[in-house]
Amino acid sequence: MTQPQQWAGVGRTEKGHVRTSNQDALAVLNDCGVWIVADGMSGHPAGDIAAQTAVTVAAQQALERATWFHEHPSAAAEFVADLVMSANRRIHHLILANPSLKGMGTTFVALAMTPAPIPAAHVAHLGDSRAYLFREGQLKQLTRDHTLVESFVQRGLIDAVTALTHPERHILTKGLGLGIDMKPELTSTPIIPLDLIMLCSDGLTKMLEDSAIASVLSRANGDPRRACHDLVDQALSRGGEDNVTVIVVACTPPTIG
Repeated sequence: MTQPQQWAGVGRTEKGHVRTSNQDALAVLNDCGVWIVADGMSGHPAGDIAAQTAVTVAAQQALERATWFHEHPSAAAEFVADLVMSANRRIHHLILANPSLKGMGTTFVALAMTPAPIPAAHVAHLGDSRAYLFREGQLKQLTRDHTLVESFVQRGLIDAVTALTHPERHILTKGLGLGIDMKPELTSTPIIPLDLIMLCSDGLTKMLEDSAIASVLSRANGDPRRACHDLVDQALSRGGEDNVTVIVVACTPPTIG
Protein backbone atom coordinates (compact mmCIF):
# COMPACT_ATOMS: atom_id res chain seq x y z
CA MET A 1 0.00 0.00 0.00
CA THR A 2 1.38 3.40 -0.97
CA GLN A 3 1.38 5.97 1.84
CA PRO A 4 0.59 9.57 0.88
CA GLN A 5 3.33 12.14 0.48
CA GLN A 6 4.13 14.13 3.59
CA TRP A 7 5.80 17.50 4.06
CA ALA A 8 8.57 17.75 6.63
CA GLY A 9 10.81 20.60 7.70
CA VAL A 10 14.22 21.12 9.27
CA GLY A 11 14.94 24.20 11.39
CA ARG A 12 17.96 25.86 12.96
CA THR A 13 18.55 29.06 14.92
CA GLU A 14 21.87 30.70 15.84
CA LYS A 15 22.83 33.77 17.87
CA GLY A 16 25.27 35.02 15.23
CA HIS A 17 28.58 36.79 15.80
CA VAL A 18 27.38 40.21 17.02
CA ARG A 19 24.31 39.85 19.24
CA THR A 20 24.76 38.92 22.88
CA SER A 21 21.60 36.79 22.97
CA ASN A 22 19.27 34.99 20.58
CA GLN A 23 15.87 36.67 20.37
CA ASP A 24 14.63 34.37 17.58
CA ALA A 25 12.42 31.34 18.17
CA LEU A 26 11.06 28.56 15.98
CA ALA A 27 8.78 25.52 15.98
CA VAL A 28 8.99 22.54 13.64
CA LEU A 29 5.75 20.56 13.96
CA ASN A 30 6.09 18.05 11.15
CA ASP A 31 3.32 15.79 12.44
CA CYS A 32 0.89 18.74 12.38
CA GLY A 33 2.10 20.21 9.10
CA VAL A 34 2.90 23.50 10.83
CA TRP A 35 6.15 25.52 11.01
CA ILE A 36 6.80 28.85 12.76
CA VAL A 37 9.53 31.50 12.98
CA ALA A 38 9.51 34.57 15.25
CA ASP A 39 12.10 37.33 15.69
CA GLY A 40 11.89 39.45 18.85
CA MET A 41 12.11 43.17 18.18
CA SER A 42 15.60 44.44 18.98
CA GLY A 43 15.86 47.75 20.79
CA HIS A 44 12.69 46.94 22.72
CA PRO A 45 12.32 45.25 26.11
CA ALA A 46 12.05 41.46 26.28
CA GLY A 47 12.16 40.66 22.59
CA ASP A 48 13.24 37.14 23.46
CA ILE A 49 10.22 36.72 25.76
CA ALA A 50 7.89 37.99 23.03
CA ALA A 51 9.26 35.63 20.39
CA GLN A 52 9.37 32.57 22.63
CA THR A 53 5.90 33.27 24.02
CA ALA A 54 4.45 33.68 20.54
CA VAL A 55 5.96 30.44 19.28
CA THR A 56 5.01 28.46 22.41
CA VAL A 57 1.39 29.64 22.33
CA ALA A 58 0.97 29.07 18.59
CA ALA A 59 2.66 25.67 18.68
CA GLN A 60 0.48 24.50 21.57
CA GLN A 61 -2.66 25.60 19.75
CA ALA A 62 -1.50 23.88 16.54
CA LEU A 63 -0.98 20.63 18.45
CA GLU A 64 -4.36 20.89 20.15
CA ARG A 65 -6.21 21.62 16.90
CA ALA A 66 -4.20 19.38 14.57
CA THR A 67 -6.97 16.80 14.17
CA TRP A 68 -9.53 19.52 13.40
CA PHE A 69 -7.14 21.11 10.90
CA HIS A 70 -6.60 17.86 9.03
CA GLU A 71 -10.35 17.22 8.91
CA HIS A 72 -11.08 20.75 7.63
CA PRO A 73 -8.34 21.60 5.10
CA SER A 74 -10.59 24.22 3.46
CA ALA A 75 -10.29 26.24 6.69
CA ALA A 76 -6.48 26.32 6.60
CA ALA A 77 -6.27 30.10 6.28
CA GLU A 78 -8.51 30.54 9.31
CA PHE A 79 -6.46 27.98 11.23
CA VAL A 80 -3.08 29.63 10.60
CA ALA A 81 -4.48 33.14 11.22
CA ASP A 82 -5.82 31.99 14.58
CA LEU A 83 -2.33 30.84 15.57
CA VAL A 84 -1.03 34.38 15.07
CA MET A 85 -3.90 36.14 16.81
CA SER A 86 -3.78 33.79 19.82
CA ALA A 87 -0.07 34.51 20.20
CA ASN A 88 -0.72 38.24 19.96
CA ARG A 89 -3.37 38.12 22.67
CA ARG A 90 -1.04 36.26 25.02
CA ILE A 91 1.68 38.88 24.54
CA HIS A 92 -0.77 41.65 25.37
CA HIS A 93 -1.91 39.79 28.47
CA LEU A 94 1.72 39.56 29.61
CA ILE A 95 2.19 43.30 29.07
CA LEU A 96 -0.94 44.10 31.09
CA ALA A 97 0.25 41.86 33.92
CA ASN A 98 3.77 43.29 33.88
CA PRO A 99 4.04 46.93 32.71
CA SER A 100 7.84 46.67 32.49
CA LEU A 101 7.26 44.57 29.36
CA LYS A 102 5.41 47.40 27.60
CA GLY A 103 6.83 47.84 24.10
CA MET A 104 7.91 44.25 23.63
CA GLY A 105 7.04 42.68 20.31
CA THR A 106 8.05 40.17 17.70
CA THR A 107 7.72 39.34 14.05
CA PHE A 108 5.89 36.12 13.28
CA VAL A 109 5.49 33.89 10.24
CA ALA A 110 3.56 30.62 10.33
CA LEU A 111 3.17 28.03 7.58
CA ALA A 112 0.52 25.31 7.40
CA MET A 113 0.38 22.71 4.62
CA THR A 114 -2.77 21.10 3.29
CA PRO A 115 -2.50 17.82 1.36
CA ALA A 116 -4.02 16.51 -1.86
CA PRO A 117 -6.15 16.82 -3.91
CA ILE A 118 -4.86 20.40 -4.12
CA PRO A 119 -1.74 20.71 -1.94
CA ALA A 120 -1.18 24.27 -0.78
CA ALA A 121 1.02 26.34 1.50
CA HIS A 122 -0.88 28.70 3.78
CA VAL A 123 1.14 31.51 5.36
CA ALA A 124 0.18 34.07 8.00
CA HIS A 125 2.69 36.74 8.94
CA LEU A 126 3.34 40.03 10.68
CA GLY A 127 6.62 41.93 10.44
CA ASP A 128 9.63 41.20 8.27
CA SER A 129 10.27 37.51 8.87
CA ARG A 130 9.63 35.92 5.49
CA ALA A 131 8.31 32.90 3.63
CA TYR A 132 9.72 31.90 0.24
CA LEU A 133 8.81 29.35 -2.41
CA PHE A 134 11.66 27.72 -4.35
CA ARG A 135 10.56 26.00 -7.56
CA GLU A 136 12.63 24.87 -10.57
CA GLY A 137 15.53 27.11 -9.66
CA GLN A 138 13.41 30.21 -9.07
CA LEU A 139 12.91 31.88 -5.70
CA LYS A 140 9.65 33.71 -4.98
CA GLN A 141 8.96 35.72 -1.83
CA LEU A 142 5.49 34.81 -0.55
CA THR A 143 5.31 37.49 2.14
CA ARG A 144 5.52 41.27 2.04
CA ASP A 145 7.60 42.97 4.70
CA HIS A 146 5.58 45.06 7.15
CA THR A 147 8.21 47.79 7.47
CA LEU A 148 8.25 51.54 7.10
CA VAL A 149 10.59 51.32 4.13
CA GLU A 150 8.45 48.74 2.34
CA SER A 151 5.51 51.13 2.70
CA PHE A 152 7.68 53.80 1.05
CA VAL A 153 8.35 51.41 -1.85
CA GLN A 154 4.66 50.55 -2.22
CA ARG A 155 3.80 54.25 -2.37
CA GLY A 156 6.50 54.93 -4.96
CA LEU A 157 8.52 57.20 -2.67
CA ILE A 158 11.72 55.13 -3.06
CA ASP A 159 12.77 52.24 -5.28
CA ALA A 160 13.61 48.69 -4.20
CA VAL A 161 17.37 49.23 -4.57
CA THR A 162 17.32 52.24 -2.24
CA ALA A 163 15.24 50.25 0.24
CA LEU A 164 18.03 47.69 0.67
CA THR A 165 20.28 50.20 2.45
CA HIS A 166 17.75 52.67 3.84
CA PRO A 167 18.58 53.52 7.49
CA GLU A 168 14.97 52.89 8.57
CA ARG A 169 14.56 49.60 6.70
CA HIS A 170 14.01 47.54 9.87
CA ILE A 171 11.35 49.71 11.50
CA LEU A 172 8.22 47.55 11.68
CA THR A 173 4.71 48.80 10.90
CA LYS A 174 3.10 45.54 12.06
CA GLY A 175 4.09 42.88 14.55
CA LEU A 176 2.85 40.90 17.51
CA GLY A 177 2.56 43.18 20.52
CA LEU A 178 2.08 46.35 18.46
CA GLY A 179 -1.72 46.32 18.72
CA ILE A 180 -4.34 44.12 20.36
CA ASP A 181 -6.35 43.83 17.13
CA MET A 182 -3.35 43.24 14.87
CA LYS A 183 -4.43 40.85 12.11
CA PRO A 184 -1.92 38.88 10.03
CA GLU A 185 -1.53 39.03 6.28
CA LEU A 186 -2.57 35.73 4.69
CA THR A 187 -1.20 34.04 1.58
CA SER A 188 -2.18 30.70 0.04
CA THR A 189 -0.09 29.14 -2.74
CA PRO A 190 -0.56 25.84 -4.62
CA ILE A 191 2.50 23.64 -4.28
CA ILE A 192 3.99 20.63 -6.09
CA PRO A 193 6.16 17.80 -4.70
CA LEU A 194 9.51 19.22 -5.88
CA ASP A 195 8.96 22.60 -4.21
CA LEU A 196 10.85 23.84 -1.18
CA ILE A 197 9.25 26.30 1.25
CA MET A 198 11.54 28.40 3.44
CA LEU A 199 10.77 30.50 6.50
CA CYS A 200 13.43 32.82 7.92
CA SER A 201 14.18 35.74 10.19
CA ASP A 202 15.84 38.82 8.74
CA GLY A 203 19.17 37.61 10.10
CA LEU A 204 19.33 35.55 6.91
CA THR A 205 18.11 38.16 4.44
CA LYS A 206 20.43 40.84 5.86
CA MET A 207 23.39 38.63 4.97
CA LEU A 208 22.22 36.92 1.76
CA GLU A 209 20.48 38.44 -1.23
CA ASP A 210 17.72 36.43 -2.87
CA SER A 211 20.08 35.27 -5.62
CA ALA A 212 22.46 33.79 -3.04
CA ILE A 213 19.58 32.09 -1.22
CA ALA A 214 18.40 30.58 -4.51
CA SER A 215 21.89 29.31 -5.24
CA VAL A 216 22.13 27.55 -1.88
CA LEU A 217 18.68 25.99 -2.28
CA SER A 218 19.56 24.81 -5.78
CA ARG A 219 22.73 23.08 -4.58
CA ALA A 220 20.77 21.29 -1.85
CA ASN A 221 19.01 19.16 -4.49
CA GLY A 222 15.75 19.07 -2.56
CA ASP A 223 17.32 18.05 0.77
CA PRO A 224 15.77 20.32 3.45
CA ARG A 225 18.42 19.49 6.06
CA ARG A 226 21.29 20.42 3.78
CA ALA A 227 19.45 23.54 2.59
CA CYS A 228 18.69 24.74 6.11
CA HIS A 229 22.19 24.25 7.49
CA ASP A 230 23.93 25.63 4.41
CA LEU A 231 21.82 28.80 4.53
CA VAL A 232 22.58 29.41 8.21
CA ASP A 233 26.27 28.65 7.67
CA GLN A 234 26.38 31.12 4.79
CA ALA A 235 24.78 33.86 6.91
CA LEU A 236 27.31 33.25 9.68
CA SER A 237 30.26 33.16 7.31
CA ARG A 238 29.23 36.51 5.83
CA GLY A 239 29.27 38.23 9.21
CA GLY A 240 26.35 36.86 11.20
CA GLU A 241 25.33 40.39 12.18
CA ASP A 242 22.00 39.28 13.65
CA ASN A 243 20.32 36.20 15.06
CA VAL A 244 19.57 33.92 12.14
CA THR A 245 16.76 31.37 11.95
CA VAL A 246 15.78 29.19 9.00
CA ILE A 247 13.23 26.44 8.40
CA VAL A 248 13.17 24.57 5.09
CA VAL A 249 10.17 22.35 4.30
CA ALA A 250 10.16 19.70 1.57
CA CYS A 251 7.93 16.90 0.37
CA THR A 252 9.03 13.45 1.43
CA PRO A 253 8.55 10.68 -1.14
CA PRO A 254 5.66 8.28 -0.67
CA THR A 255 6.50 5.02 1.11
CA ILE A 256 5.33 1.50 0.30
CA GLY A 257 3.82 -0.31 3.27
